[in-house]
Amino acid sequence: MAAKMMGPGMGMQPRIILLKEGTDTSQGVPQIISNINACQMVVEAIRTTLGPRGMDKLIVDSKEKVTISNDGATILSLLQIVHPAAKTLVDIARSQDAEVGDGTTTVTMLAGEFMKQAKPYIEDGINPQVIIRSYRKATAFALKKIAELQVTVKKDDPVEQRDLLKKCAATSMCSKLIAFNKDYFSEMVVDAVMCLDTYLPLNMIGIKKVTGGSLTDTQLVKGVAFKKTFSYAGFEMQPKTYKSPKVLCLNIELELKAERDNAECRIDNVKDYQEIVDVEWNILYEKLEKMVQSGAKIILSKLPIGDVATQYFADRDIFCAGRVAQEDLNRTVKACGGTILATVNNVREADMGECELFEEIQIGNERYNKFTGCPKAKTCTLILRGGAEQFIDETERSLHDAIMIVRRAMKNDSVVAGGGAIEMELSKELKSYAKTIHGKEQLLITAYAKALEIIPRQLCDNAGFDATVILNKLRQKHAQGEKWMGMDITSEDVADNFAACVWEPSIVKKNALTAACEACCTILSIDETVKNPNSNYKAPNAMPGM
Repeated sequence: MAAKMMGPGMGMQPRIILLKEGTDTSQGVPQIISNINACQMVVEAIRTTLGPRGMDKLIVDSKEKVTISNDGATILSLLQIVHPAAKTLVDIARSQDAEVGDGTTTVTMLAGEFMKQAKPYIEDGINPQVIIRSYRKATAFALKKIAELQVTVKKDDPVEQRDLLKKCAATSMCSKLIAFNKDYFSEMVVDAVMCLDTYLPLNMIGIKKVTGGSLTDTQLVKGVAFKKTFSYAGFEMQPKTYKSPKVLCLNIELELKAERDNAECRIDNVKDYQEIVDVEWNILYEKLEKMVQSGAKIILSKLPIGDVATQYFADRDIFCAGRVAQEDLNRTVKACGGTILATVNNVREADMGECELFEEIQIGNERYNKFTGCPKAKTCTLILRGGAEQFIDETERSLHDAIMIVRRAMKNDSVVAGGGAIEMELSKELKSYAKTIHGKEQLLITAYAKALEIIPRQLCDNAGFDATVILNKLRQKHAQGEKWMGMDITSEDVADNFAACVWEPSIVKKNALTAACEACCTILSIDETVKNPNSNYKAPNAMPGM
């Protein structure tokens, strides 16, 4: 509480202080406009990455690590945005990436355009809640229309389903660095996803990167492959190829353990010392002998396998690898069968896996352990090749998006045409729908419909086409009932994108519209921001020690 003189004759008028000194507050219409402007800056940063002719961004972080990408979610996460409202767009891009894998730039641009269209109405004094209600009504109508327009592909025809999945994967890759090899990679991605079980777990597709070679040297291993682990002397004497071997996976350390730092053992003769050493060696040799007796020819462990054990196995024509990554060990068990054991006592046949062929092969400058012909293969490994590390990283991100799209297409076998076709059709339907509504909502739903046109417009701008001419053609075609007409990048014209096999799973568009609308409504509903001062802030005239 503080008091302040207001002038002669007015007496003491109290001024109530609710917040700490130094607290920053802003509210009202200017605050909403400020938040919209901040979100527009985020959209400006990534709008040129949209589509097959989109540009890439080169981002250097605080550790001087260079990332080259045109993936919306990747760029937004690396930009380290600090504006509290603009962070909402980063969150929806991440959620789109996690949910469906593709459409991260689309969802960010739609949210930004919804806000841009709402901005003049906010400035004219329309209550934000009216805009929010209208936008939600428009989104519900758009989702209903997508459900009517989507084309379902029959799952009972494996050839037709595979064709659908390849086209969806190829469409996802159109805007990536690997667009020129999309036919090669779409086949590979579909094969990879079809290796998985019913639940399509993403972590069962391993992606390894080997610098060197060309992009088309990338290979799919229908099984498990991982980089050769650190090995001790004697490893070179072990065989490098086995046919139908038993595979034993362990979580055991196979080397002489060092004494504890604070351990003490007092002995008064050499014989006692020798007995202690012999016991240590016998414990190790007993373990090794039990593994040999189990009949396993491949022994993998998450923990180190020492030089004594390595030489012991080499003398008995057994291959071993220690310090295998947990992820690779899990995928090996999934493919070959068996379990990861914490003890070698009573190793049963069921505890061991098997495969048709194990081999250690050279890929570039690296050695890889490769398991193929696995009877329970519900896993696979993509080994990526390429000239530069940044290029391989972007290839991995591109394939991740394609894999997510194929997974979604397998679970939700409905597709729509891409290239701006579905957005233009929804825009046309929403404009017709708006005419049936009276009041302010008519204007706002029309604004929502106009916002959807940002996708084909930006595709034109990024390709260097005249957006006004192309959009006018698209409006004309859609008004004539040609619902799948969209942009044709190759001919600088419009085309039937469904016939041209530019397909996208309908779930991508549904998720993008829902997330974009929710983000926009969240931003529009914020009319005050209260920013507390730092905890180490000292109020003026504070007493010492306070």
